[in-house]
Amino acid sequence: MVALQLQSVGAYHGRRLFVEDVTTPVMKSGEVVAVIGPNAAGKSTLFKRITGILKGPGQVLIDGAKTRNAISYMPQDTSANAVLTVYESILLARKQGQSWAVSDGDLTFIDQIMKALNIDAIAFRDLGALSGGQRQLVSIAQALVREPEIMLMDEPTSALDLHRQVEVLDFMQRQARNKGMIVLIAIHDLNQALRFADKVLVIQNGRMRACGAPRDVVTVEMLRDVYKIHARIEKCSMDHDHVIVDGTAH
Repeated sequence: MVALQLQSVGAYHGRRLFVEDVTTPVMKSGEVVAVIGPNAAGKSTLFKRITGILKGPGQVLIDGAKTRNAISYMPQDTSANAVLTVYESILLARKQGQSWAVSDGDLTFIDQIMKALNIDAIAFRDLGALSGGQRQLVSIAQALVREPEIMLMDEPTSALDLHRQVEVLDFMQRQARNKGMIVLIAIHDLNQALRFADKVLVIQNGRMRACGAPRDVVTVEMLRDVYKIHARIEKCSMDHDHVIVDGTAH
């Protein structure tokens, strides 16, 4: 069982403290955490601080991790080496930091992930020939084949159509449950966040506004103050609510 908690975490861009004083409840194995907020609120910066790409104050506390490299990060930019095929890029991701000897188990696991993401048909296409949505799916596969305990995904479905968005988010929710991962997903679609997340973390102007159960965090007041919109929240099912935007706040 792995656990993740942020205590007074901040992140620098150059000399500027772009994210500051983020303190969260404990995030646990099997949970999906939606990280939401307006553009340029600091979501990507926070992810880079958690992974160690950026420096800053505070502590990123990881408890119970079985491996040294427990975190896998899927950035928003999915550009990749166009010389490689899809399969080669996923295999390289699988072997990163390991022996380059390829086992039957490696190949079987890669095949399973590619089939689950419906990208097995493009296995031997060059990365440079893929659409934006296909590159996103390949990036998800590259992150998953590392078998992370904590997975950070920055806008992983932004280039996908609605059907594929739901498929991918449902798949990631099942991966979190089945593998005991913690999955943090930066996402703009609030209804997808309400549908798939166990916790919602709201970032506004580089600070955490709230973090907790979706129904406690995604409120009419939060939507008005953070997103500057008038909205209603209607009960869609026993499991999740639905945001209906009525107009822009003034």
